[in-house]
Amino acid sequence: MARSTAPEKRPGFFSQLRTLFRFTREAYPWVPFALAGIVLAGIAVGVLIGFLIPPVAIWSVILWGVTGLLAGILGAMFTMTRLSTTAMYRKIDGMPGSAGYVLSSSLGRNWSASEMPVGVNPRTQDAVYRTIGRGGVVIVGEGSRGRLTRLINDERAKVQRVASGVPVTVLFVGHGEDEVAVKNLAKTIKGLPKKVDRATMAAVIKRVDSVSQSVTSLPIPKGIDPQRARAPRPR
Repeated sequence: MARSTAPEKRPGFFSQLRTLFRFTREAYPWVPFALAGIVLAGIAVGVLIGFLIPPVAIWSVILWGVTGLLAGILGAMFTMTRLSTTAMYRKIDGMPGSAGYVLSSSLGRNWSASEMPVGVNPRTQDAVYRTIGRGGVVIVGEGSRGRLTRLINDERAKVQRVASGVPVTVLFVGHGEDEVAVKNLAKTIKGLPKKVDRATMAAVIKRVDSVSQSVTSLPIPKGIDPQRARAPRPR
């Protein structure tokens, strides 16, 4: 029998929203009450505005109530997205591959990164990741700083050999001194000063990729990407 070549059907919006809600509720059991409270507060504020703006009419109160409902739904979605992001970082913090997951999903279009490490110690699972963007080249170490020294130096030397003059920043993921927590990794990288234009960035990516070698992959933690389940905007 011929095997079907139809593309795999992606989950719909409401399916993703349901998954996001369940994931958030596992970390914060009180979230259903908080979301309901935000929606009710939005309705109450809308109705109050309808009574305060003269002339008072039933249609005006209803219209403002509906506006408050939509505002409350958006507020609830925003709150759930923020809470799910926090829960995701708490879940993957300390897991092998968490840095790669953040680099590949949270940096945006101004950075090029892969969830796979560019250097790895298969025995200890210490790993080095790399991302290239307007802030230059960022090398991220995940694991013991002492064991990462050689991997970091090898990667930095390789980058500097093919992209001389491009700033190279080294970050270590962790909770110690001079280390960056997983939840702050994307913000720290995106906060670097922009010293590379887009043309240079593209050239650096091409040069570095040409000397890169594939390495043994680490397990990548599977979290919920809050950007994939945004609330609909009222029309």
